[in-house]
Amino acid sequence: MADKAVRMVRAGGGPRPVMIAIAGDSAAGKTTLTRGLVEALGPDRCVSICVDDYHRFDRVERRDLPFTALHPECNHLDIMEQHLQLLATGQPILKPVYDHATGLLARPERVEPHRFVIVEGLFPLHSKLARACFDVTVFLDPPEDIRRGWKLARDTAKRGYSPEQVLAELDRRAAESEAFIRPQRSHADIVVRFAPIAVRHDPPGTPLSAELVLRPTIRHPDLSGVLGGHRTMHVKLCRDTDGRPVDTLHVHGYVPTEDSRTLQKAIWELLDQPGAVPDGLGVLGTGARSEPLAITQLLLLYHLLDAI
Repeated sequence: MADKAVRMVRAGGGPRPVMIAIAGDSAAGKTTLTRGLVEALGPDRCVSICVDDYHRFDRVERRDLPFTALHPECNHLDIMEQHLQLLATGQPILKPVYDHATGLLARPERVEPHRFVIVEGLFPLHSKLARACFDVTVFLDPPEDIRRGWKLARDTAKRGYSPEQVLAELDRRAAESEAFIRPQRSHADIVVRFAPIAVRHDPPGTPLSAELVLRPTIRHPDLSGVLGGHRTMHVKLCRDTDGRPVDTLHVHGYVPTEDSRTLQKAIWELLDQPGAVPDGLGVLGTGARSEPLAITQLLLLYHLLDAI
């Protein structure tokens, strides 16, 4: 099915899930961002899949290949596209499984589309056909030095690599990341960057701030009323990478919890949803809480719930 046909089917008014893509390089924070969304929506309404499961080769087989897992030839992207189309039209799939702990391809699993489907991984925005399946698209774009640190910590602690192996693989992947992963940034409705504030010289351990590029490809909530006068949260008109003007939401890492909760409540009230702001937002892998992460997750929840 062509990308235009997929968009027409999804716009036809029949029952279908609301789908969001969260793309980015390895260890960019995709799983952390996804985990909070799944917890907020609940397993009865939300299912998440990782399209890194569509790797064509296991870890041992990849050692002798002239490319890495970041190359399209190393992934079954055609099958991924077929499965995204099925999910986007409310049909189940038999998804492959790649075990990151062992590096082996495991038994496929059946995935039923729930009311919300979150798709995260290296390649969800790689093609027009894949992008046509989503209501909201996100790209995670941390500074490279921070991402390398995250990957080093994760792969040595959870995936059995030595520090030397991780650093060598990062260098080996650099060209393919630039060629195949980073170009997806231009196709995202929202670009998220967790990083220190460039103009400040905060001491080590200062919580990372969030910068969200809010492209006009989808309708974003008007936050001007609640953000007026805040020094640690504000929206600025900036220039995107293509030179076009775009709104950018900045949330400082040291934003007071009270101010953060005020903004979260305001976003939640715009949706006219029952109950309070969902618990579990902003939780990092360490168990600590990040207010910039919580606000980022809530803004994505806004778009998911607003698309119903």
